[in-house]
Amino acid sequence: MNHAIRAEGLVRRFGTTTALAGVDLEVPSGTVFGLLGPNGAGKTTTVRVLATLLRADEGHATVGGYDVARDAHRVRQLIGLTGQYASVDETLTGVENLVLIGRLLGQRRADARARARELLGDFHLTDAADRPAKTYSGGMRRRLDLAASLVGRPQVLFLDEPTTGLDPRSRNELWDIVRGLVADGVTVLLTTQYLEEADQLASEIAVVDHGRVIAQGTPEELKSKTGGQTLAVRPTRAADLPAVLALAGQVTGLVPEVAQGTVTVPVNDSSVLPAVVRRLDEAGIAVTELALRGSTLDEVFLSLTGHRPEPEQTESAEAELEGTLA
Repeated sequence: MNHAIRAEGLVRRFGTTTALAGVDLEVPSGTVFGLLGPNGAGKTTTVRVLATLLRADEGHATVGGYDVARDAHRVRQLIGLTGQYASVDETLTGVENLVLIGRLLGQRRADARARARELLGDFHLTDAADRPAKTYSGGMRRRLDLAASLVGRPQVLFLDEPTTGLDPRSRNELWDIVRGLVADGVTVLLTTQYLEEADQLASEIAVVDHGRVIAQGTPEELKSKTGGQTLAVRPTRAADLPAVLALAGQVTGLVPEVAQGTVTVPVNDSSVLPAVVRRLDEAGIAVTELALRGSTLDEVFLSLTGHRPEPEQTESAEAELEGTLA
């Protein structure tokens, strides 16, 4: 299999703090590869090493077959990068932003302008092409930022939490754009804390925690590692929630979770369902939901890292650390 990205034993330290503690990755060409992890896990640091913005203290990585340390200039010719925040110049128009990038990449003025108009059309920004970027909505700025990363027609695109802060509609629009890029043969490395995003886009996922890859596989393979099924019980009356929580724990022998009035717990044996039904009946507890369902990536994340993701935090801890110590 042809791999666009390979990383072996990447280590990166900032002072006494180890941000990467031996990251190994293999990203097949023409796919979306998801990099999941809590804040400070090492996702952004990994991207910055692969994108030649940081040097690893130990280990080896290639992008498009080129070593990111020895052949950094060649790697940069192959890649595009969109960070967590839109980096467009707000005083320039949409066209001017993209033409500027094209000229910096060595394109002739006419070619840069043609490429800018092409991308603005692809990203549904034609009507706003001649307006200053400061007049754009958040979703429009993110689309313009992503368009800027594609001016040079990259073979590999790094998207570091690209939908942070976007509303659901803008997020779905960006998902469609990413799918289109992959259909055209672009390889995408996506970091995200939105588990639905990884489930929707990525054909393979690596979960990173404390600077290491702790699990890797397709979304379905990762879901199967949590036990395969989850018992979900939602009592009709909120007052019965403590009793359902205790009951589920007693039947499964595990500590259940509670979220939005629903008790969930991973199970390995489907026979627990009739046992729970009997116990609920004996206790006289009515429920609006009682089911065994496949595990979600949210539950995979919880099982592997010990806590749920925190998408509301829009700046990763390792990014802060790099800004302080790099």
